[in-house]
Amino acid sequence: MTTEPADRMACIEVVEVVSDYLERSLGVEESVRLEAHLVICEGCDAYVAQMRATVAALGRLDAGAQASPNLESVLAAFRSGRP
Repeated sequence: MTTEPADRMACIEVVEVVSDYLERSLGVEESVRLEAHLVICEGCDAYVAQMRATVAALGRLDAGAQASPNLESVLAAFRSGRP
């Protein structure tokens, strides 16, 4: 079992704090740790980019518009944590 140095953020931590990071409500120290992790971890960098794209896309939806059935199933899976 490998462990991360105390000052290095692990991938699971990125997943746990990504919403706060994207909302700019994560503390400065944690943001710096996350950004340092993204430099060395392609997977997490891609994950954060996908989350940014999702937030941007959802931000463009009209609140009164009907989502397509496909979008509804994707959103339901996202909310439940299932792929």
